[in-house]
Amino acid sequence: MENFIFQNPVKLIMGKGMIARLAKEIPSDKRIMITFGGGSVKKNGVYDQVKEALKNHFTVEFWGIEPNPAIETLRNAIALGKEEKVDYLLAVGGGSVIDGTKLISAGILYDGDAWDLVLAGRPATHTVPLATVLTLPATGSEMNNGAVISRRETKEKYPFYANYPIFSILDPEVTFTLPPHQVACGLADTFVHVMEQYMTTPGQSRIMDRWAEGILQILVEIAPKIRENQHDYQLMADFMLSATMALNGFIAMGVSQDWATHMIGHEITALHGLTHGHTLAIVLPATLQVLHEEKGDKLLQYGERVWGITSGTREERIDEAICHTEEFFRSLGLTTRLHEENIGQDTILEIERRFNERGAKYGENGNVTGAVARRILETAL
Repeated sequence: MENFIFQNPVKLIMGKGMIARLAKEIPSDKRIMITFGGGSVKKNGVYDQVKEALKNHFTVEFWGIEPNPAIETLRNAIALGKEEKVDYLLAVGGGSVIDGTKLISAGILYDGDAWDLVLAGRPATHTVPLATVLTLPATGSEMNNGAVISRRETKEKYPFYANYPIFSILDPEVTFTLPPHQVACGLADTFVHVMEQYMTTPGQSRIMDRWAEGILQILVEIAPKIRENQHDYQLMADFMLSATMALNGFIAMGVSQDWATHMIGHEITALHGLTHGHTLAIVLPATLQVLHEEKGDKLLQYGERVWGITSGTREERIDEAICHTEEFFRSLGLTTRLHEENIGQDTILEIERRFNERGAKYGENGNVTGAVARRILETAL
């Protein structure tokens, strides 16, 4: 196990009716800007619950943070926050709204263009306090300090880090009316978050391995049941908490991490607008195939513990584990090949160019270069 320092300050507030606690959790003297996405919160009752809870607080609203939040939109939110002298932020939505609001929290207190903060490549620590009401489980952004910010005009997408949310409210009932495709992408995103921290080097930590495998097993168990009945409170609670636990640092303690799949997926989203979780379902099986030799021991462990694969030669068991992974994504209703989304060689070459331009070396061994990314994407064709 590697040395590590772990701290997660987010207060997690989970359960039915917990949105009402906003009134107690946010001090009454705060000037709050509430950030939203496209308007689904007005259809599922979340908006009314938030407004009722904060009826005695000063609030201003900002709408329109899109999937893969764009700096072009966030600049407008930052300007509004400065104009209204906002000193508290509440993100109401999924990972994109929360991600975007993390940049807003830093941008309000920054004199220059907030894109500078993204390109700086270091955490922004001077921020406005932020809380969240999660409506779409997927990214884990409600309990971590990370975000991903896009720039439409140049089709770029980069990680960004700020301070953690003060608290996050998770009410599983708000997920009942989510579009099934969004739920499928959320399940895929959660699964791959775990894999990025787990599918690396064996023997680093028994407890991290078992925690990670536990989340993967839960996702495999509940996914088909959620596809049948999205209104089951216990199922959606398990999904919601799995997504949070997948990327709040709990399964990353003392172990190496990969993230090559994510970095490749980000480029597909930036170039084609494909939903983030969907890109991961396409890229991960191909990543495992291309890197199967160096990940072989962990793939055997994963195949046995998550999929029950105990017979066959080493290569047969590895192949079967990868096949089960791709079949899981397809069972969610997601495509797993680039050609199914009309993405071809031009995109592959552009992603290779971008990786080479940045001198990219991703993966736990730092060996996923532009050339390797190209091999992965060609395997995913």
